[in-house]
Amino acid sequence: MSIFALSIRRICEGRKFRPEKKRKTEVLMQARMKNIALIFPDALQALHRLKASAEKVGVPSRTLELVELRASQINGCSVCVDMHARDLKKKGETDERLFGVAAWRDVPYFSDAERAALALAEAVTRLSDRPDPVSDEIWQEAARHYDEPALAALIIAIANINVWNRFNVATKQVASAWGN
Repeated sequence: MSIFALSIRRICEGRKFRPEKKRKTEVLMQARMKNIALIFPDALQALHRLKASAEKVGVPSRTLELVELRASQINGCSVCVDMHARDLKKKGETDERLFGVAAWRDVPYFSDAERAALALAEAVTRLSDRPDPVSDEIWQEAARHYDEPALAALIIAIANINVWNRFNVATKQVASAWGN
C-alpha cells in the first residue's frame, strides 16, 4: 500500500499518519548484478587508463569532471552523478556551479571554454537525438577554446563516461553502494 493510501486509510480510521519505520537492514534499491567492471578487472583497468590518458593533455580536471557530471545527468546514471558531484565538491567546486550543470546554458557560473566543453559533451552523449549530433557550430566553438589534443581528450572523457553510465544504468547500480 502506498504512503498516500496508508495515510488516507489512517485518517479515515481516526488515527494520525505515522510512516512505517524502515528497518536499517532493509534495502530500498538493489543492483541487478555486480558492476561489470568489477566482474572484468581488465575492463576496469582499461577504462581507468583511458581516463588517465585524457587527463594528461591539459584540459582542466574540473572541466573534465563537469563534462562527466553532465553526461551522467543526461544518461540518468545515479552512481556517476553522485560520484562526480562529490568529487567536484571535494575539489572546492561551489554549490551554485554543481546545481547549475544541468542548466549550464542559463546560469552565469561557467566560462566560455567550460560551456563549449559541456555543449560538446551533450552532443556526443546524445548522438541519436538529431541528424547532425555534433554540429559544425558546436565543434567550432569547442575548437576555439581547445587545441586538437585537448579536443581528443574531451571526446575520450565523454566516451569513457558514457561507457560507465551504460554499465551502471543497465545493471541498476546503486549510488550509495559505491562507498560515498
